[in-house]
Amino acid sequence: MKRQITENLDVDLERVEWCCHHCGHVLGSARENYKKGCLIAERSPHEIWRPLVDEKHSFSYDPGWARVVEFYCPGCAVMMDVEMLPPGHPITHDIELDVDALLRKARSS
Repeated sequence: MKRQITENLDVDLERVEWCCHHCGHVLGSARENYKKGCLIAERSPHEIWRPLVDEKHSFSYDPGWARVVEFYCPGCAVMMDVEMLPPGHPITHDIELDVDALLRKARSS
């Protein structure tokens, strides 16, 4: 009893777990942040948006103010999400499901 939540993310309602849509790798409890079960790569914005000039204002994001955080499935390496955060900011919990309501709806169907 899986439900697709995003292009790359499913929720298994029988086991109440997040899983990869492509390979089925389990990412953890659906009551928690799925990103905890992902491989995480932190990158400087200069790796993605190369500075155009070698000056104080380089037309790129300042790594002192922003970092790029990528989340990958440990099973098949598909990118699950990417976010730009200030240094030291915790990983966002961007998807929170009402699991109990989904379970009730699935059982009544």
